[in-house]
Amino acid sequence: VQLQASGGGLVRAGGSLRLSCAASGNVFSINDMGWYRQAPGGQRELVAGITSSGSTNYAESVKGRFTISRDNAKKTVYLLMNSLKPEDTAVYYCNAVIHEKQWRGPGYESGPPLDYWGEGTQVTVSS
Repeated sequence: VQLQASGGGLVRAGGSLRLSCAASGNVFSINDMGWYRQAPGGQRELVAGITSSGSTNYAESVKGRFTISRDNAKKTVYLLMNSLKPEDTAVYYCNAVIHEKQWRGPGYESGPPLDYWGEGTQVTVSS
């Protein structure tokens, strides 16, 4: 199983970016998905999370500006970032709790939930 993130880049303050993160491989089902970020010299922090049923939560610093969503059929989570600020500059990481397929003859069944991280994608906001 892999998580592949894309969509980062350089944008001016006030601009927008949309991040995507797709799961691939031996996926049976996906529970919670989320985005974290880590600024230089800082700790990794939760930006936004979304459950399999679509409930969301956000860091206070991004509420009203960022929107997390997911497409379960595509096994993809998105982060739409509007009104970007220089302090949003960080490496953004996607995270998902995934059940892998496990063969239990005569068919596949769900394995235990495992935590997966994608490679980070850089978001830089210039003032």
